[in-house]
Amino acid sequence: MKDIRWHAIGMEDVPADDDWLDEYERTRFSRMVYPKRRSESRLGRWTAKATIARAFGMDQTRTEMARIAVRNAPDGAPEFAIDGAPVDAVIAMTDRSDWAVCAIRRGPERIGCDLEVVEPRSRAFVDDYFTPAERDLVADGDRDLLANLIWSAKESALKVLRTGLRRDTRTVEVAFGDVRHGGWQTFTVDDVEGDPQWGWWIRHGAFVFTVACAVPTEPPVALVDPSPLATAVPTHRWMELL
Repeated sequence: MKDIRWHAIGMEDVPADDDWLDEYERTRFSRMVYPKRRSESRLGRWTAKATIARAFGMDQTRTEMARIAVRNAPDGAPEFAIDGAPVDAVIAMTDRSDWAVCAIRRGPERIGCDLEVVEPRSRAFVDDYFTPAERDLVADGDRDLLANLIWSAKESALKVLRTGLRRDTRTVEVAFGDVRHGGWQTFTVDDVEGDPQWGWWIRHGAFVFTVACAVPTEPPVALVDPSPLATAVPTHRWMELL
């Protein structure tokens, strides 16, 4: 599993009960005051556990899910263990509009992923967060797609660096390649403070999904084909909990 595997799940598929969580997770989620944060956190954990279970050939049962512990490292990056033992693999997590994706890859090389909705972005947003070259790309093409795609690629890259948005987004610059494979297309990310990254992106309806890695990889492979993301519709079910 040196290539990247990924899986997407929607909010409606997250179990209402907590028997797939370990004690730490149940306690953590029960203390979350805001419905949006709690529902999104549960969605992310269920998606991560389901992805890990599929990637390692585990049964898709709640008992098996409870064997998987997903935690955040001190810098916020997700890590996981099975039956309390660390595994030689890395994961990346993202969620947007009631959909979550988890990507997984064997080995120590870090990965990052991000899911965005293709929607209008203001000129101020582009001017504040993009480099001059990126702003030119947006101005010369499909504005809504490119603004969200570049932003998504930046988010993925900053997850590889394990800094997230604590770092200035203009210190990494996205450029698009000409390699295409099964709907996926390549991009690269130049880092003014370090080594470049390589990535892939794909559009599914209203969503654009990016994956970045510290080393070149083959196109990501969906653990369920076709992926549920292919027909996904952005929603906001957490508002029903208010």
